[in-house]
Amino acid sequence: MEPYLAWFIVGLALAPGLNLIIPFMDRVAYIHSLKEVPVDVPEQICITRDNTQLGVDGILYYQVTDPRLASYGSSNYMVAITQLAQTTLRSEIGKMELDKTFESREDINRQIVASLDEAGRNWGIKVLRYELKSLTPPESILRAMQQQITAEREKRAVIAKSEGQRQEQINIAEGERQSAILESEGEKQAAINRAQGEGTAIRVIAEANAAAVRAVAEAIADRGGMDAANLKVATQYVEAFANLAKTSNTLIVPANASDVAGFVATAMSVLEKARQAGAAKA
Repeated sequence: MEPYLAWFIVGLALAPGLNLIIPFMDRVAYIHSLKEVPVDVPEQICITRDNTQLGVDGILYYQVTDPRLASYGSSNYMVAITQLAQTTLRSEIGKMELDKTFESREDINRQIVASLDEAGRNWGIKVLRYELKSLTPPESILRAMQQQITAEREKRAVIAKSEGQRQEQINIAEGERQSAILESEGEKQAAINRAQGEGTAIRVIAEANAAAVRAVAEAIADRGGMDAANLKVATQYVEAFANLAKTSNTLIVPANASDVAGFVATAMSVLEKARQAGAAKA
């Protein structure tokens, strides 16, 4: 809506545009602008529900919608809406606790606009919106709030630190657990490898001994093999006595020289049986 001036002559409202008045008989009583007008609502002390003083100020936006009612509906609609805004604000603040007032600015604004708009219909004005500019508690309350904020931050810091230490201990324990598991797995695998290695070594040695026995048996079965075996056994018998003589001051000799021949005969009988067994397998 374009702004215009409403002229009132002898209680009549002139329409926007060009109008003629009779000099000395007609006069302009009121002039109203239909633009949106901001009004500063002075700061006042309000008492919250928990009996805390709170300094509150705001700004009000209104617009004249009916020039006739704005002129004759109230002697001073500006004072009327300002005082009503302060009264409504005190009432709304008194319903809330201090902490709640800082969280409910939008609710307070809506309640004040609703109350002022209803009353403004009789004054030819429409309240468009109301905004709280500041909420100022006493200095002691501000200090207490600051201490509360500091304590809350310190509490969160302590909690965060304890959570970090707890997570650190969990990580250390988990690492030690994984390390123990890996170490035990390693020991287990090493034991398995050792057992397999020892088994393989025993099998290889057994196979080598068997191959050696077969080779000896085959050698004895050849021509001249028995004589070579007799010579080898006799030589080892003599070397054994020679070694005993080197490692001890006591000389051990057979009581009967025929014992040497008997020992050799016994050894050769064993070799003969091994040869016969090898020949039977062949």
